[in-house]
Amino acid sequence: MPEERPLLTRRGQTGAFTIPDLTAEESLAEFKELVRSAGGEVAAELLQRRARPDPATLIGSGKVEEIAGVAASVEADLVLFDHDLSPTQLRNLESALPCRVLDRTQLILDIFARHARTREGQLQVELAQLEYMLPRLTGRGKAMSQLGGGIGTRGPGETQLETDRRRIQRRIDQLKRDLDAVRRVRRQQRQRREAVPVPTVALVGYTNAGKSTLFNTVTGAQVLSSARMFATLDPKLRAIELPSRRKVLLSDTVGFIRNLPHTLVTSFRATLEEVAQAEVLLHVRDAAAAYGEEQKAQVEKVLGELEVLAKPRIEVMNKIDLLDPAERQRLAERAEARGGEVAVSAKTGEGMQRLLEAIDAALYSDPVVEAELRVPQQEGAVLAAIEAGMVIHARAYEGNLVRLKVSGPASLVGRMRRFRVRAD
Repeated sequence: MPEERPLLTRRGQTGAFTIPDLTAEESLAEFKELVRSAGGEVAAELLQRRARPDPATLIGSGKVEEIAGVAASVEADLVLFDHDLSPTQLRNLESALPCRVLDRTQLILDIFARHARTREGQLQVELAQLEYMLPRLTGRGKAMSQLGGGIGTRGPGETQLETDRRRIQRRIDQLKRDLDAVRRVRRQQRQRREAVPVPTVALVGYTNAGKSTLFNTVTGAQVLSSARMFATLDPKLRAIELPSRRKVLLSDTVGFIRNLPHTLVTSFRATLEEVAQAEVLLHVRDAAAAYGEEQKAQVEKVLGELEVLAKPRIEVMNKIDLLDPAERQRLAERAEARGGEVAVSAKTGEGMQRLLEAIDAALYSDPVVEAELRVPQQEGAVLAAIEAGMVIHARAYEGNLVRLKVSGPASLVGRMRRFRVRAD
């Protein structure tokens, strides 16, 4: 499919509409990256600063005329707004401009539709799309009458959506039932996992912070890692072994972004339940990002919506390979002073051992305990279990017995109680 040529617009914000710590230029740069992730080619960009939004068109009639002229001159296929549009604003803009109009939420929904691979991901994206489209259908018959291959046309597969709202509502209800079934299956899978004490550690973070690359480096998996935003939609689980020899499940999840549409947070609750059930969260951050603190605040905002801010969190400062030596030294000193922060490079593997040690220290279930064991040499299965699941600090032979000083998960050490040496 040839890339579409969208024209980007962003309204500068002041007063109650200020986005803290993020300039209009930085926000527009992020928006351009979203467009590229959707397969678009930016033809032109315009920036407007306004004290308050125009209720009819968001940007005012003069700016609408300017955009119409620019869109015609660069032969743009659509105009994208780095802002959400009300149903009225969307209708007015589409009437006044020579091409289709999409807002920020519609663009993000389109990227999600582009990257959804599993049945569950497709259900969640379709639900979010329909719930967002429902109040915006009036007057959009031409745009909605057929499916296409461009940005904003990767829809849920219905035709003439605006002519039958009841049919759309029935489809939404069916999707919710299907997703409830997905949640039940996930709940059953978690219950089976919980029968064996293996805690879950979840990766969370801003989109394109390097979560999937980190996941691949730690687990040896080959999940898709891409510089494009929202490359990961479907959760991935892999078992890893920590320095204490404990096993944990590492979960890779969808990335967050500034002003993540609420419909997506709601629709993707089935996926994000892995975050809610995790014992420890690894907040993966881009150490080289120009506005890292703003990204951190946006991630914590979504974590607050999921009611998981109280969980233990480790800040993983990723992409240190992109920093100069002085910046890396400052980051290392800050991480050491703060605690709960680890500097790594998922690309080169630097810092992975420190990260695993930090996860080990943060886990509170099945804690690591030390013990001294005396095991008969003929107990081959017991000795094999100790070798596989514990760290052996010392080993000595006393006739037919092996005396071991070990540390390992309390659950495994407890199963060895008949071999434990009691202090007098």
